[in-house]
Amino acid sequence: MFRALLVAAAFLLVSPVFAGAEPVGGRVEVNGMKMYYEVSGEGEPLVVLHGAYMNIPSMGEIIPTLAKTHKVYALEFQGHGRTTDIDRPITYPNLADDVADFMDKVGLKKADVFGYSMGAAAGLQLAIRHPEKVNKLVAASVAYDSKGWQPEFTAFIPQMNVEMFVNMPFAAEYKKLAANPDGFPALVAKLIQLEKEPMAWETDVKALKMPVLIVSGDADVATLEHSVALFRLLGGGAMGDMGKPLAASRLAVLPATSHTAVITQPALLLAFTEPFLKGETPKGMFQ
Repeated sequence: MFRALLVAAAFLLVSPVFAGAEPVGGRVEVNGMKMYYEVSGEGEPLVVLHGAYMNIPSMGEIIPTLAKTHKVYALEFQGHGRTTDIDRPITYPNLADDVADFMDKVGLKKADVFGYSMGAAAGLQLAIRHPEKVNKLVAASVAYDSKGWQPEFTAFIPQMNVEMFVNMPFAAEYKKLAANPDGFPALVAKLIQLEKEPMAWETDVKALKMPVLIVSGDADVATLEHSVALFRLLGGGAMGDMGKPLAASRLAVLPATSHTAVITQPALLLAFTEPFLKGETPKGMFQ
């Protein structure tokens, strides 16, 4: 899903120009770190969570696109972008607790959440650990179990080392925003360890009550079978047109789309995301 794929190097070099009103940046104390965030747009609150090695600019046009209809709170995770690092491992529960604390600090009692890759897994853990804070969750390129990775990615994880990342082009990009320009190797070491952390969240996912939109590329780092299994855990996958309401959760598969291409299609993402967040359902012949 995620996070440490080498092909992300070229993708992370893109820093788009944000359209419309300029976002308002700020910093808050979150679990011992200085977390950077930006607020843009008007409407119902939507928290946006980026992927590993990323920051707010490298999320591309999806943030200003969502800000056309929502008040977007985009944050930068521990050691990423302008947020400081702390002496603590990066784990999904830790990231989720950081988001919960961030929401408290900026006065967000509850919000919709849009997460991509590492941010999607953090959003899933936020929903598990702090369900009272999540209205609806959009999880793009996510997995709930490490067994759901593509075999190629599973085989690649043991080969990861800090040296292969510090010489990548996006290592230089890191220095342009980082609170500590020399902190990239330490961040890489933590993110490599994150890939090795066990993931087996089936029981917790099955207990979720809020609607979840699962977005997957058809050539993503999690298998399509895994995304369908996640959808079924959330109550989806039954036949419609049989007189019963559709599941509150949804599944969208983007065609001809790799992991790093999921976030580069804001118009397509919005076509799935906006009706989900508004609670709009296509009407069939028997409804």
